[in-house]
Amino acid sequence: VQLQASGGGLVQAGGSLRLSCAASGRTFSSVGMGWFRQAPGKEREFVAHISRSATNTYYSASVKGRFTISRDDAKNTVYLQMNSLKPEDTAVYYCAAAASISPTPGNYNYWGQGTQVTVSS
Repeated sequence: VQLQASGGGLVQAGGSLRLSCAASGRTFSSVGMGWFRQAPGKEREFVAHISRSATNTYYSASVKGRFTISRDDAKNTVYLQMNSLKPEDTAVYYCAAAASISPTPGNYNYWGQGTQVTVSS
């Protein structure tokens, strides 16, 4: 599985962005997908994940209620809708694929290249 993340940019606090992650390959519907982020000088942290068939989703406490993860298997794409953005959401956002979803980055086998999200105050 090859992943290509897009949709990042510069937005003011309180604004919204939608990230997309397009996957190549025929196995997209059989994998779980996650979003992670990494701010300068910090470790990569879990944001959200979604299971195969979108039956289960899970969010970190810091984004729950503001972010929504979804997937469209017909388009081989996973999305992250980010609302009410805060300056502390500033980071490079990565999508990742795994056989089974987890908040642990090490459980993911495939990673996209990352897309920068900057939230100004």
